[in-house]
Amino acid sequence: MNGRLKIGITCYPTLGGSGVVATELGKLLAEKGHEVHFITHSMPFRLGKFHKNIFYHEVEVNDYYVFKYPPYDLSLASKLAQVAQLEGLDLLHVHYAIPHAVCALIARQMVGSQLKVVTTLHGTDITVLAHDESLKDLIRYAINQSDAVTAVSEDLIRETRELLAIEKPIDLAYNFVDKRVYYPRDVEKLRREFAHPHEKILIHISNFRPVKRVLDVVETFSLVSKDIPSRLLFVGEGPELSKVHCKVKELGLLDKVTFCGKQDDVAQLLSLADVMLLPSEKESFGLVALEAMACGVPTIASNAGGIPELITHGETGFLADIGDTEKMAAYVKLLLNDEKLYETVKKACLHRARTTFCNERIMAQYEEIYYRVLERELPEDLTNKLTCLG
Repeated sequence: MNGRLKIGITCYPTLGGSGVVATELGKLLAEKGHEVHFITHSMPFRLGKFHKNIFYHEVEVNDYYVFKYPPYDLSLASKLAQVAQLEGLDLLHVHYAIPHAVCALIARQMVGSQLKVVTTLHGTDITVLAHDESLKDLIRYAINQSDAVTAVSEDLIRETRELLAIEKPIDLAYNFVDKRVYYPRDVEKLRREFAHPHEKILIHISNFRPVKRVLDVVETFSLVSKDIPSRLLFVGEGPELSKVHCKVKELGLLDKVTFCGKQDDVAQLLSLADVMLLPSEKESFGLVALEAMACGVPTIASNAGGIPELITHGETGFLADIGDTEKMAAYVKLLLNDEKLYETVKKACLHRARTTFCNERIMAQYEEIYYRVLERELPEDLTNKLTCLG
């Protein structure tokens, strides 16, 4: 194709929103005809089968005896430079400021300034790591030295500027879903395995870290189930899982709660649900809520971080203060007891997911950024796409 780019992508390849978005973006870019090279310590879990125009380069860590800890960062920087030189990469798109952006900057120093670095901030590098005084200067350096920086929400951009005194332009590039994957599925038969026809299904998906406030999910469901016949599905694993088990048992909900464990393909499970619960105390965006939205499932969430940029209160879901499980339960019951309201919210969810957060829109944004930092003219098809998307 005219304007074909060679792009290196580095992300955390395991389960997690940043890895999902980075991998899905790479797949979309490859479909468009760009050449995409994933440079990570293991195969990104969303890659799986063979994809045309996608290549994988494993970062192998040297466990030389003089090192107290295996130097992954140095190995990654070396591998990034090696792949950039051998494959003639135009740019590196790295997800997270540290260690990935720092490693990319070292690689650029080794290869030359013609190799551009685009850094995407997903949250943890700002909301957690930037509060550590020993890391703050390093994160600031990674951001300021990148050729372009993007963030997944306005709230994350605001926090980045406030914490690190960043004046450099930061592009807003929301997370996205591929509407060919996330859409309301016909799951009538599968639904019978989880609930009776008269029961509603609530769902929560996360890594069960304390910040997700998963115990609030149990409390909210307990309040809902007293008035509405319902079931709760937990998807994922993490450090709070044992506490959740204990809480479920304590409240006498064992026969109403199903623990599904980690699941790579959640579109089917989301289509089973009537409502998503996301009571996090911090959430830079809330990708699982967007995935639910794209499947026509409204979310009841906390009014935290970037969530209000995704969920419009009373239109595509409902927001409550962090920890207010009574209010969250009241919103769930309001939705499930009013069929007309539920259908209105469901339609609004589908429309917003397919427009504001669709794959075509966000990919076109990233392509525009790539051509900008490379100082190349936009291909005609991209110019037309950006014009159509507004």
